[in-house]
Amino acid sequence: MDGAARAPQLPDTQPPGGNAMADTHSQPSETDPGELGVRITLLNAALATKVVCVRRYTRHALLAGGACHDAMKAAFGLHARDEQDHALRLAERIQQLGGRPDFNLGGLMSSGDTQDDEGRTLVELLRENLEAERVAIASYRDLIPYFAERDPTTRRLLEELLDDEEAHANALHALLKP
Repeated sequence: MDGAARAPQLPDTQPPGGNAMADTHSQPSETDPGELGVRITLLNAALATKVVCVRRYTRHALLAGGACHDAMKAAFGLHARDEQDHALRLAERIQQLGGRPDFNLGGLMSSGDTQDDEGRTLVELLRENLEAERVAIASYRDLIPYFAERDPTTRRLLEELLDDEEAHANALHALLKP
């Protein structure tokens, strides 16, 4: 998928030989440093995807210039600002948990994110952004149950971000309709 960041991978939280939900006593406690480290790692992965999204939407807003493409330029610019807000909110939550936000994108940027977009059509840019939104939606849907009982504050944050991502996907889908 061009320019889309990979979704964070959830750790295996199932106890050996059993159902994770059946044995709640084997779950790490609220203060378990290992569990907290997992939360911070997952949130840092989500943060990195947001930074990649800001870069992509900003680049696409600049490419969508011209009088006949003002609506798409405005949509890309708005989505870039929304993604920047998401990144800030995730970084703040990481700090609240005692972690350090990691803005090193490392391997999250695919060759598609750094490619020269010149000559690509607006439809191609829209499709790329829609695919990235779908990846973000799937990622949040995976993360929310993980945080549900462990960290309700983070769960609520992720639910709010999921709502925004679904709105972005709907807006991009509407722009793709003839």
